[in-house]
Amino acid sequence: MNILGIGIATLDIVNTVDGYPREDSKVRALEQQRRRGGNATNTLVVLSQLGHRCSWGGVLAKEPDTAYILRDLERHHIDYRYCRQVEDGTAPTSYILLNRRNGSRTIIHYRDLPEFTHREFRRIDLSPFHWIHFEGRDVAQTRKMLERCVAEHPSLPRSLEVEKKRPDIESLFPLAKVLLFSKEYARQQGFDDGIRFLQSLRERLPGTILICAWGEKGAMAVDEKGTPLTSPACPPPQVVDTTGAGDVFNAGIIDGLLRGERLDDALRSACRLAGRKCGMAGLDGVTYG
Repeated sequence: MNILGIGIATLDIVNTVDGYPREDSKVRALEQQRRRGGNATNTLVVLSQLGHRCSWGGVLAKEPDTAYILRDLERHHIDYRYCRQVEDGTAPTSYILLNRRNGSRTIIHYRDLPEFTHREFRRIDLSPFHWIHFEGRDVAQTRKMLERCVAEHPSLPRSLEVEKKRPDIESLFPLAKVLLFSKEYARQQGFDDGIRFLQSLRERLPGTILICAWGEKGAMAVDEKGTPLTSPACPPPQVVDTTGAGDVFNAGIIDGLLRGERLDDALRSACRLAGRKCGMAGLDGVTYG
């Protein structure tokens, strides 16, 4: 299947440490890795490894770190012809502390780059695609992109990742067919239970698939008919690296639904895929096995 993802790519500097450091302390990293990151491109890389043909729309800076990002995308067969390159700015960079003791990660993100806009998006011929996935970032521009999809390709599946609260992001919800929420966003709305959070949205979003990943508690969903669904987490024997697990979960949902799985089966498959990722460093080789 042909999948288009709209969002960002980053340069990730991952420092592995033996326990999270105290404030105002000095610790030695056990190892350091450079990786290509970014929610949308992480999801596309996993989808490519699952056999899909993936394209990315985003913004690239004309500077040396971008070459590293592009090499990794090429290695994973991600088509980036729709991207815009800008003269000013730098590649978005995430500085990640990876705790070897439990696999948790703490991220400091720096960004000096404009967002992908509807102006670039409207140049893309959407007819070859079977799914479009959006990061919920620049709300005004994303709204225009989603509105184009609704007007020109109403039957084309479109998912929206809602990772954190942004001004007016709720206005995008009726325009997506699948909403992928993070635990962080649900908690920002005052909920400590994924099903209750999703059911709070049900009345104003009839016919929309609502999904929320909840880490060690698994994932929850409410289908088009309002039926609540849950799946337990599938933790690996040893948690190695949780960085990008949410992006992998999203890939599992998109893959499952594209393959015609029922939502409850897709939910379980996505949890299984995210669990496999947590047992390994990076995203290379993240498949169902």
